[in-house]
Amino acid sequence: MAESNQAGEKQFAIQKIYTKDISFETPNSPKIFTLKWEPALDLNLGTHVESLENSMFEVALSITVTVKLAESIAYLVEIKQAGIFTISGFSEQEMGPMLGSFCPNVLFPYAREVISDLVNKGGFPQLILAPVNFDALYMQHLQQNQQNQQGAEAKTLN
Repeated sequence: MAESNQAGEKQFAIQKIYTKDISFETPNSPKIFTLKWEPALDLNLGTHVESLENSMFEVALSITVTVKLAESIAYLVEIKQAGIFTISGFSEQEMGPMLGSFCPNVLFPYAREVISDLVNKGGFPQLILAPVNFDALYMQHLQQNQQNQQGAEAKTLN
């Protein structure tokens, strides 16, 4: 494998997928179970990338789900689903989408399963998160960074 890698062959491998951090809270139980179930869901996503050795990277997908009934929090789930990936032979321009979109896309089904299990074990109706378009989120992140840079440059010119 090392020889083909030196020739510039692109390599992607999943080394390990694991739950790095997890939290489930029901701050208003048992009272919350007596209320009519008309939930409002708030979902927050984030990623963190750490470079390891030998073309290995840890990518962590952070998901926070807050479900409310009226103004009361029914439950709060926080999870960091992580993976160690070997990625080599990709250009700098390709590495951003690999780490910012492709790897989180690999991790998301694992996180979704853990969240669904926690919610169910917490006594609530099943929660299945809809698929996430990580390509679009990554592009949105790049555009936002570009706008922030342009705004900072405009401030220094004034």
